[in-house]
This record gives sequence, C-alpha cells and structure tokens, in this order.
Amino acid sequence: MVRLGVNIDHVATVRQARKVWYPDPVEAARLALAGGADAITVHLREDRRHIQDRDVERLRSELSCSLNLEMAAVPEIIAKAREVGPDDACLVPERREEVTTEGGLDVVGAFEMVRDTVSALKGAGILVSLFIDPVAEQIEAAKRAGADAIELHTGAYAESRSADAAARELELLKRGAELGQTLGLRVNAGHGLRYDNVLAVGRIPGLHTLNIGHSIVARAVLVGMERAVREMRELIP
Repeated sequence: MVRLGVNIDHVATVRQARKVWYPDPVEAARLALAGGADAITVHLREDRRHIQDRDVERLRSELSCSLNLEMAAVPEIIAKAREVGPDDACLVPERREEVTTEGGLDVVGAFEMVRDTVSALKGAGILVSLFIDPVAEQIEAAKRAGADAIELHTGAYAESRSADAAARELELLKRGAELGQTLGLRVNAGHGLRYDNVLAVGRIPGLHTLNIGHSIVARAVLVGMERAVREMRELIP
C-alpha cells in the first residue's frame, strides 16, 4: 500500500492570518494520524508564512509519527533541520513571491549546492529527498548528489486541462518512477493531488509515499481533519 503523508501547512496559514494560537497544527497532525495518515509533512519556509520553528519542534517532541520537513537549501533552515532531526527532509525550490512551490528543484543546475546540503542533512541521520520534475537528467543528478529519495512533482498532471494532457503527464511520472527505482531511489510523489485525481498516481508501480496537503485541508474545513484524511486514505491503493 502506498503511504499517505499529510501536509498541514495550510492549517498554519489560517492561524497566521490572525497571528493567534489557533488552529493548532500539532492538533491537526494528531487528527490526521487518527484518520490514517502515515506521516506528517510541513514546509518551514524562509519567510515563515505559515509553519513556524516552534511548530516543527513540537511535532518532533510531542508526536511519535514520521515527520517530513520540506525545506530550501539555505544555511538557516539546514541548521534548523539538523537541530530538530526530522525523519525525512525534502529539498524544494523556494521563491518568496510564489504562492506555493511552482516547480521541481533544478538539481543539474545547482548540483554542488544540492550535493553539499544532502551531505549535511544525511550527516545528521536524516533521510533526504529531492522534489523534482519527472525528467531523467534531474533524477540521475539526484542519485549522483547522494539523495536517498525523490519526490516527483505532480503539478503538471494535476493541472492538466484535458484527458490527453493528463495521460501524457501521467506517463512521464510513470517513467520517472521507474527510473528512480532502477537507480535505487525511494520514489514519492506530490503537489496538486486531489480526491478526483489521486487514484491514477497512486497506481504507479513502486511508489512509496504520496504527500498531499491543500486538498485535504480544504476538505477538512467542511468535514473535519480526521474524516478528510480517511476519505483520501481510502482512495489510495
């Protein structure tokens, strides 16, 4: 069975809109786990627009679940990751003006920086993944950089405007997953996955984890976090 990682960033987005203490991302994580989540994902961004340092610290100290920290390869966040010690760290590209992560990490173009960051995180006992587009050159570079895993960017598939376009993007994801596994990488996937499009991705052979956030949190606003996660869990093979 493919594992489900639930990204709770946007619980913190609601909290930060008023700069209050609620809703509590840690409580959201507890409910997600009760609903069947296998891991909790948070993105500690440089601008701290949603998840805060204290959230990551509490998730690590108060819960016994698998914690996946999405992060940019910058010294401040690298130091924080090494201090907190998440189970997994996923390196992602990050621009302050973006609403959400807009594409995969360019491992080829920033190879030395990525390699050095991977080494620093692995030195602290953290399993390292790279969030990349399903492109052979990037997957091969991820392996050379020493990554343990890749997370295939599913945004192009999720945002496809036609069935034919979705089918083309799905085929690229399948090929990327196959190549990653051939190279000995753990293969995860995520970004833009919803209740109406997750099944096809979940059926890609050999996937380890699907990381899903926005659609689950949006559903949770209406039905509660535990039920929203359970409904997603039931859709994933």
